[in-house]
Amino acid sequence: MEPFLAIGNLLKEKGDQVICAFPEQFRKLAKDSNLEFASLGTKFIEMLESDDGKAALGGSGSGLRKMMAYIRLARNQTEINKELVSKQYDLIESKNPDRIVYNGKAIYPIIWGLNNNNSGKTILLSPVPYVHYTKDHTHVAFNSNFGTFLNKLTYALANFGLITTVKITTKWLKINEKITRKQIKNALLSNKAIYTISPSLFPRPDYWNENINVLGYHEPTKETGWQPTEDLHDFIEKHSRILFITFGSMTNPEPEEKTKLFIDILERNKIPALINTASGGLVKTDKFDADLIHFVTNIPYDWILPKVYGIIHHGGSGTTHLGLRYGCATMITPHIIDQFVWNKMIYTMGAGPKGIRINKITTKNLEPKILELVNNISFKKQAEKVANQMEKENFKEELYNFIVE
Repeated sequence: MEPFLAIGNLLKEKGDQVICAFPEQFRKLAKDSNLEFASLGTKFIEMLESDDGKAALGGSGSGLRKMMAYIRLARNQTEINKELVSKQYDLIESKNPDRIVYNGKAIYPIIWGLNNNNSGKTILLSPVPYVHYTKDHTHVAFNSNFGTFLNKLTYALANFGLITTVKITTKWLKINEKITRKQIKNALLSNKAIYTISPSLFPRPDYWNENINVLGYHEPTKETGWQPTEDLHDFIEKHSRILFITFGSMTNPEPEEKTKLFIDILERNKIPALINTASGGLVKTDKFDADLIHFVTNIPYDWILPKVYGIIHHGGSGTTHLGLRYGCATMITPHIIDQFVWNKMIYTMGAGPKGIRINKITTKNLEPKILELVNNISFKKQAEKVANQMEKENFKEELYNFIVE
């Protein structure tokens, strides 16, 4: 949600009316950014936070367990998607906006944009790379490099699936106007698209059309009133080379086991760490060395990251950018799709070791990675180099003009 909040802040500063259409669970995020909110319901996030959602997105266990979880999610997702699309339809038709900046999971804006009166009014926002054809990489869903021809095929497959979803959605909404697959494909290729990614991480390919741009990472304005506790302040003052460990909004079926695994490694190697329990992917355990480990909940990253040496996280786009922006040596424990891309990117640029996916971590394979993160000073130096590059980036005016013109 955060790139949308940041753009919402920018548009509001310029005098535009902004409505954030998010799942209900993110109402507070919009409120903290002083933006108007419209609810898309609770069911989509509830699905992700269900036992099947946790198993599919980051669970341990057999491949069969994950496969069955995916099947049950697919079965339940149809009705949930119908509700999401219906709420998008009702809001957009009632407001008739001048522009829609939308996430790739939002389908109705694509259909709305196909209306001649709405041509050019929809802008896709992607906080992850490789949604549009990039020669040296597959579509983000495939996370590889199969060579130019096969890479291009993965983007065609992804678009085929999206076009099919749009066609199905028109039937759900009982839209009588015939929309062809060719029209949808042309719209997907010609609509404006913004990647809210630092070009230090993902430079814009020079062969892209002008309707696609990479316009930097943007943080929303927040008014949380958050203040550190005395215990937290004392912990930070006491230690150097602190690690910050967080799974952000990611959950998994075994949060206590995962947390104990980290604690065991940290305590054995005398590594001080802050563990952020956030959405429950990590939890506060009954037994831990309070001199080395300190638990926090929903701590503002812009407050804590300048104070730590390195970060271990799930690999969300926002957390990846913030970790690098504040010069943190970084290791990612990926859970889903784009997080594997960021994991590879961090490793390739030399800002940290290549992390291990959440359902594969063990003491044996994780411990040497954490020790490498802490002891290899080149990771910290490279992260600080990227931070210096990101500090020079300012795309606000270009971003605003790209949306409104």
